[in-house]
Amino acid sequence: MPFDVVRDYVHVQFKESSAFVETYGFAGSQGMINLEGLRMTPKGRPSKTLIVFMHPATTLQLLPVPRAMVQEGVHVLCAASRYMKNDTPLIFEKVLLDLGAYIRHAKEVWGYEKIILGGWSGGGSLALLYQSQAENPTIVDTPAGDPVDVKGAKLIPADAMLFQAAHISRAQMLAETIDPSVKNELDPDDRVAHLDLYDPRNKNQAPYAADFIREFRAAQLARMRKITAWVKETLATLKKRGTGEVERGFVVHRTMAEPRYLDPALDPNDRKPRWCYLGNPETVNTGPVGLARFSMLRAWLSQWSLDDTRAHGVKCAAHITVPLLAIENSADDAVPQPHTGMIFKAAASKDKTMKVIKGATHYYQGQPELLKEAVTTTLGWLRARNLLD
Repeated sequence: MPFDVVRDYVHVQFKESSAFVETYGFAGSQGMINLEGLRMTPKGRPSKTLIVFMHPATTLQLLPVPRAMVQEGVHVLCAASRYMKNDTPLIFEKVLLDLGAYIRHAKEVWGYEKIILGGWSGGGSLALLYQSQAENPTIVDTPAGDPVDVKGAKLIPADAMLFQAAHISRAQMLAETIDPSVKNELDPDDRVAHLDLYDPRNKNQAPYAADFIREFRAAQLARMRKITAWVKETLATLKKRGTGEVERGFVVHRTMAEPRYLDPALDPNDRKPRWCYLGNPETVNTGPVGLARFSMLRAWLSQWSLDDTRAHGVKCAAHITVPLLAIENSADDAVPQPHTGMIFKAAASKDKTMKVIKGATHYYQGQPELLKEAVTTTLGWLRARNLLD
């Protein structure tokens, strides 16, 4: 019989000084950071173990996995960062401080003895970055050079990690989905025709030739680095001026041109062809919710620049030692098939397990049995290691 779910609003506050306000409202303008989350507990069942889920840019309490875990008797915290539902100014190094504040609250205020860090989707690279810095702190500034004392924050390490339906990094995802046909960043209609996946006149159509994919990937990387060079140049110019203008926002056009979504033969799994987690990829390519569609200069370097972000799952996994469970969904329409295996292989954990949920999509929508399999697998793995009381 599933447990009834008790939901408690969580408010965590801590001091932070910042050179300028980067989030709307009172979240950071009064010298304090205010965080909001939701703790879900099974009615009448105490526990000394808490599973913490955080995504850098959204909330997770409506996802099926956290809710299903609570119904099975587990305590879960869905923690929102200061950039909840607005990744335009997002700085990963500051999100680490947010996650650290929740975990410290869970330990020192609520009295939990064991913390399991749950990395789902975009939360996977965040979880790995957090754990790597909690075990081996090194960060003292952002990629833009602004001070942020992650090293001095004394982040509390988790006791184990869950990496579920999660990609390597936001930057890696963007590098694999950004449309390389764009020639002029100010005019998305100025394009290289033979690199436009959605142009019916383009002779390069799925299934794609290997030579085309190599050219396409190289052009994607070139566009990413061109934007990064402009970002760094603009930041340097603003700094040199010495005025009150220290940031600037910009638009990145056409960011959902992933050949895998159109060609199921590329890194094959059970995903639906010509579809992605946001819908029709051609529509998403120019839509308002595309990856990195709106960004600030510093945010680009911290979360989207492949060469500058610290939130790179493969690199971070090499610095974690706690037990790791990696779950790949075989019909995932968001996370590319190789990503989970790459994280698993890179992890320095001596105790690590990988499981593939056959037929599962990214959100388990309409798949209650596969959701149950994922949850049962996770809870069984935790109990086998005495991580659940």
